[in-house]
Amino acid sequence: MSHDHHHDHAHNHVHTNNKKILLISFIIIGLFMIVEVIGGYITNSLALLSDAGHMLSDAISLFIALMAFKFGERVANHKKTYGYRRFEILAALINGVLLIAISLYIFYEAFERFFNPPEVASTGMLIISTIGLIVNLFIAWLMFKGSDTKDNLNMRGAFIHVLGDLLGSVGAIAAALIMIIFGWRLADPIASVIVALLIIKSGYGVTKSALNVLMEGTPPNIDVNEITETIKSHPDIIDIHDLHIWSITSDLTALSCHAVVDSQKTVSECDNIIEEINHKLSHKSIHHATIQLETPNHQHDDSLLCCMETTEHVH
Repeated sequence: MSHDHHHDHAHNHVHTNNKKILLISFIIIGLFMIVEVIGGYITNSLALLSDAGHMLSDAISLFIALMAFKFGERVANHKKTYGYRRFEILAALINGVLLIAISLYIFYEAFERFFNPPEVASTGMLIISTIGLIVNLFIAWLMFKGSDTKDNLNMRGAFIHVLGDLLGSVGAIAAALIMIIFGWRLADPIASVIVALLIIKSGYGVTKSALNVLMEGTPPNIDVNEITETIKSHPDIIDIHDLHIWSITSDLTALSCHAVVDSQKTVSECDNIIEEINHKLSHKSIHHATIQLETPNHQHDDSLLCCMETTEHVH
């Protein structure tokens, strides 16, 4: 019980930090995006405009992420028995798809410019992209130090957006310097293509992780064999079957299974077995376990993982 209380307290603290940092980041990025859009049009730089486009997706994604945390705070009810915390995963999915769409648009724009590179005001581009780099470095540092970018998929999606922006600013600076020193105008579309490749890679990663949660796949940090052995290692457990492990949201993993025990066990002994197994599982990042104990003469399929289609309940 004390473990759960500690987990909830730590989770709430991290949750509040995540929201605060997202709000600060959203305001800063939103303001600088306007500067970059204006600067991109004035200087005629695709690298700057692609970075501004990425910053627009940043601002949208940070806003979605913020709303996801707000929705996620709503308590569970009869219609949503797990509450609204999966909204965070939907937000991460939207972010990932948005990143991929923006990178495809940058590819399209760059393709045109490869055949007809326009004149770019490279000094103005250099100034704006340098300010952009400073802004992105500050926000990336803020997120990395103060929020849960490791375990929270929603927060990680927002952080990857900012890292992509940071690289976009580096690309724009490099392109501006090449144009100033060598007068090579192709540097602008090349820089934007490099940024687009980095964006599409991170967009794919976030989308894939979000889809895995929505498909109720096993979380990547969970080893099914290890969890099976952990449960079976209890001296009173004979066997387990119908095992399911899934994520409710990125920082809440659930498990359900049927475990076979000796038919002579009392209710009190069974309660102790479940409590001991739950304690072991909590150290393996399983926060919500439902274990159904049954006797050896209870009829069931021998496979560890159940097959839904062949499961019948005889009354």
